[in-house]
Amino acid sequence: MKVRIRRIRPAEVSIPITTEYIKLESFLKLADAAPSGGMAKTFIQDGAVTVNGEVCTMRGKKLRPGDVVGFDGAAYRVGQGQ
Repeated sequence: MKVRIRRIRPAEVSIPITTEYIKLESFLKLADAAPSGGMAKTFIQDGAVTVNGEVCTMRGKKLRPGDVVGFDGAAYRVGQGQ
């Protein structure tokens, strides 16, 4: 018997950054969406990540505050930190 576990997540999680921008691969690690850089790279190259509603396969895509990253059924908004 297989059991499926679904994570209950808020509609959108805000992840603050303290720099002008952050690269997509680093953002996935910061948001704890990917456990490592290698996994983040694989997810991005496989087309499993969206940026502002569009599939993005560029690891070095610069994200700025206000951008929304979609991955694994969750949405992460890049927020402005202190």
